[in-house]
Amino acid sequence: MTEAHRPLSGQKAIVTGASSGIGAGIARAFARAGAAVGINYRSGRDAAEALVEEIFREGGEAIALGADVSDEAQVQAMFGAFLGAFGRLDILVANSGIQQDAPFAEMTAAQWRRVIDVNLTGQFLCAREAVRTFLAQGAASDGPSRAAGKIVCMSSVHDVIPWAGHANYAASKGGVAMLVKTLAQELAEKRIRVNAISPGAIRTPINREAWETAEAEARLLALIPYGRIGEPEDVAEAAIWLASDASDYVVGTTLYVDGGMTLYPAFRGNG
Repeated sequence: MTEAHRPLSGQKAIVTGASSGIGAGIARAFARAGAAVGINYRSGRDAAEALVEEIFREGGEAIALGADVSDEAQVQAMFGAFLGAFGRLDILVANSGIQQDAPFAEMTAAQWRRVIDVNLTGQFLCAREAVRTFLAQGAASDGPSRAAGKIVCMSSVHDVIPWAGHANYAASKGGVAMLVKTLAQELAEKRIRVNAISPGAIRTPINREAWETAEAEARLLALIPYGRIGEPEDVAEAAIWLASDASDYVVGTTLYVDGGMTLYPAFRGNG
């Protein structure tokens, strides 16, 4: 990528849940776009460190950051380690997310709490730490970005599409959608931009069962008007745009990267 095509040049970014899947794709793409990247992981230390080495080999900058995003002290320590390494923060991609699926009548309180703790409370804790950092830094006229800071929250098409058997997950993503709008409303006057990406079916380990056989893939493709399963790179390109000055007037928006899944494809034949 040439310097002219490095829209995040000079910026410093934390990507949570970045040891695999969408998060790893975003971290890799951000580094190629010129950002120094903090690669957060909870259990995937080896994968995170391997991605750091890959970024180094390509001439980029990165650091692995172990933390459970649902733990306030660990989140604060992660941000401290990142600032100690890079001195400032320009972008947070709050991507960490999990699923613990069960029919509603069988879902345990522990399953409910864990998904809400990671998917929603984790985004609150990371966003709050990022906002505190942005406010302390202030908006510099000679800074690497027009904004004082950018937050991209990872939601899901299931912030609008109900999902039987996944009440905890859908509720967490619905919460993220309103968290993003509320933060954007509150923080825009501080020149902090908050937006979200809601991916549809993306080919990652978390949903392997939905695409690893021909039969499963055919069932999934019936829900995707565009006719293909998304790749982490599809989401990464959207994240670069939302984190760059190219989207400087975009505030409080959720960008659906879903191949048309939210278009209710079952109604293509007039219902």
